Amino acid sequence: MTAPTPPLPELPPDTPGDLLDRILEPLLDDFAGSFERGFVLLAHCPDTVLNAEAQQSFRERLELARAELAAARALRAAAPTSMALDMATITPWHQLVLEVWSLSASLRALGITP
Repeated sequence: MTAPTPPLPELPPDTPGDLLDRILEPLLDDFAGSFERGFVLLAHCPDTVLNAEAQQSFRERLELARAELAAARALRAAAPTSMALDMATITPWHQLVLEVWSLSASLRALGITP
């Protein structure tokens, strides 16, 4: 015979906004860190990996994403209640993070580890 399962501890109820903030803030921190990493990688990127034009385009997209992220954080902070971000806003950020990872892998393959 098995022992009865003890009851789960009572947790304070979360409001939907609390849950949203606990999920979204670390995600936004991850985006910010990835964008900054992208700038570091570009500073060490030879033209054989990305030509000057591609590097400039990547840098501009990182700058735009960083500004959009700052604006989104400011809007969320100013809002009287918790606020989500539209997927149309964060989808390009995800794509940019993938590009940062790809650039990192390309540089590592050449032995460049900034």
